Amino acid sequence: MSIEKVRAYMKSFGYEDKILEFPVSSATVELAAKALNTEGARIAKTLSFLVEEKAILIVAAGDTKIDNKKFKALFHRKAKMLSPEQVDELIGHSIGGVCPFGVNEGVTVYLDESLKRFETVFPACGSSNSAIELTIPELEKLSGFTDWVDVCKLPLSV
Repeated sequence: MSIEKVRAYMKSFGYEDKILEFPVSSATVELAAKALNTEGARIAKTLSFLVEEKAILIVAAGDTKIDNKKFKALFHRKAKMLSPEQVDELIGHSIGGVCPFGVNEGVTVYLDESLKRFETVFPACGSSNSAIELTIPELEKLSGFTDWVDVCKLPLSV
């Protein structure tokens, strides 16, 4: 089970006891925000793409959308999300629980600038009913990220 993989990964950092599990689904930004009683923007959604036949993850604020122009400028191709089957196979987590922790070997993790607006954010932990509250420096450390990127657009109200 994917949450057990994340729990084992987090244990190596001493964070396994910070994982939150809910009696309800947190599989979408809206459901996670409700389960955590927080604003959706603070949910750190993890999006999976295929770039040069390799899986990448982009962790972004819950109120953002991928900006196709920015994505193409950075990665030199259109944003192509992985299918649910590819997510399981290439990332090692299932849709609804995808996170940057305990992922398969060779997956590159990027953090989007949209997250920097918050002191803490809530990424999933490998299941559709889990999350963890992390500061941005903790997210950097635990995600094993490669770089900060700017590939999302904020909602007009921000």
